[in-house]
Amino acid sequence: MSKPDKREEIVRAALELIAEQGFHGAPMAMIAEQAGVGAGTIYRYFENRDVLINELYQEIERRIVTALHQGYSREKPFRERFLHLGTTLLRFFITSPVDFRYVEQFHNSPYGVAFRRDKLLGDSTGGCDVIKELFELGVQQQILKDFPLVILFDLFFGPVVSLARDHILGFIELDEAMVQRIIESCWDTVRR
Repeated sequence: MSKPDKREEIVRAALELIAEQGFHGAPMAMIAEQAGVGAGTIYRYFENRDVLINELYQEIERRIVTALHQGYSREKPFRERFLHLGTTLLRFFITSPVDFRYVEQFHNSPYGVAFRRDKLLGDSTGGCDVIKELFELGVQQQILKDFPLVILFDLFFGPVVSLARDHILGFIELDEAMVQRIIESCWDTVRR
């Protein structure tokens, strides 16, 4: 097995175990066993557990960003951009359940709290900046309700995350028509 393959196996194993068991239920030894490598091998690729956890999140975030930018244009009308971002995000989550569960674990942990604080209050780059940029523009142009950004995010992301979770758990079935209706409802919630 070549070195890039070992790293991929470590990433895959860590992602699956953490998504299923949580951070505390997926010790490095268990990750190594599932990846089929020695525990010391992980440390050739990741300095420590925190680095592994953060790099996993960054890899998922890159996949999300790639999906969000496909077909997105700043030239399109505001509502159309909002609907594109919302439907793309919800589709990504329901078609990538392991990534979704990992993101949920991450955002509901101390790692995610620090990350979210930096994204909302700091000068961060990456991830959902296209969403943050659109929401800031919407408030500035009085297209969206005049709420703090964190409230607008909660009104947008809250339903998306909750419904993606319910779909993945099998409580509901989200088809394309329902995804569209949900994001239109999110739009109705935040628009003026």
